[in-house]
Amino acid sequence: MLTWLKRDDLDFPPLETALREPNGLLAAGGDLSPERLLAAYRHGCFPWYQDGQPLLWWSPDPRTVLYPNELHVSRSLRKRIRQGDFQVTLDRAFNDVIQGCAGPRSYADGTWITTPMQQAYIQLHEMGVAHSVEVWQDGQLVGGLYGLAIGRLFFGESMFSRATDASKVGFVTLVERLRAWNFALIDCQMPTQHLESFGARSIPREAFAAALAEHLDRSSVADWRA
Repeated sequence: MLTWLKRDDLDFPPLETALREPNGLLAAGGDLSPERLLAAYRHGCFPWYQDGQPLLWWSPDPRTVLYPNELHVSRSLRKRIRQGDFQVTLDRAFNDVIQGCAGPRSYADGTWITTPMQQAYIQLHEMGVAHSVEVWQDGQLVGGLYGLAIGRLFFGESMFSRATDASKVGFVTLVERLRAWNFALIDCQMPTQHLESFGARSIPREAFAAALAEHLDRSSVADWRA
């Protein structure tokens, strides 16, 4: 049975109670308050829903992750990075990045990054939890991504690109920065060929939960505005 969350209760059901079909559907309802979102990520689930649906919470099994020390960068992408035609910054334009991620895609009719979702993550950014990576070319924002940093874990949410390789350059920059900051794992949620090309792989949900327990409360030396 699917669990319906109460607005006055931030507890989520155990991860092992998530449905097998659709894979990982854990709960429905609740809200997008900062407190609930933080509770969700710390528990091992995340929100994803379309307009017209109730708020849905997911914890798929297996879980796609990238260990920073397993990052793979192709020779052609390394060459593109060395060309220096992109400039990458962190936390300089979070609102613009999340709007870019919410923009139309050729492979989708709508977006799950609704206005309430954008507002919720902007609140988390203002709290110092959600962060953005911006990719610039000739002074214009041409790509980026955003996610949450809790302890020594980064929870990736979405990325966008308006120029060839822009989001890839931003992603590589982020992973290399997280590796320097001794982050243990990047949550990629679901598998894609794009992420797998960088070295992302799937692990059992139980292993993901163990990583949460080990690293969520460890201190980090991350400096997002450096």
